[in-house]
Amino acid sequence: MSSAPSEAVKVILCGDSAVGKSKLVERFLMDQYNPQQLSTYALTLFSYKANLDGKEVNVDFWDTAGQERFNKVHPSYYHRAHICILVFDITRKVTYKNLEKWYKELMEYRRGIPCIVVGNKIDLDYKITQKSFGFAEKHGFPFVFVSASDGTNVVKVFTDAIKLGLQCRDNPPKEFYDEVMDLLNEDDDALDEKTA
Repeated sequence: MSSAPSEAVKVILCGDSAVGKSKLVERFLMDQYNPQQLSTYALTLFSYKANLDGKEVNVDFWDTAGQERFNKVHPSYYHRAHICILVFDITRKVTYKNLEKWYKELMEYRRGIPCIVVGNKIDLDYKITQKSFGFAEKHGFPFVFVSASDGTNVVKVFTDAIKLGLQCRDNPPKEFYDEVMDLLNEDDDALDEKTA
């Protein structure tokens, strides 16, 4: 079952705490965002309307709201995601090493979606852009150096993410987890009809 075209493109950000995921989203959205704290799932949802080639696209940016401090995020965070931005802090090597862990968790719940790897905080050391990082190449993902602080490449990353997410939304990978969730939702709907 493919997604309805009106469904918002769901963009998720993964990576260690304090790598700048929230700041990247805020930098991209500036004053145009509408943050909503969804405490049930411990996340922040930012809704946005993108204009791609004259077509308006609804986009939801999902931010972990600190769940990543516990080394795992709730499975609902990954459910029906269309694109993942994997973020590390170029000044903290451990955050780069942990990308493999975040990717493994993503594959557990949302295998097959596109990813973009982002090295944040280049404003603290522009020389880092001369280095290469093998994680993205190993997995065949685009890699971009960014700075949430000065805005370097932030618009590029999110514009590319929305485009890739839109392609994924319109041609979704079917996952076992999604099939189970769809089945549970159908059971709930059937139960609601019987009790109405």
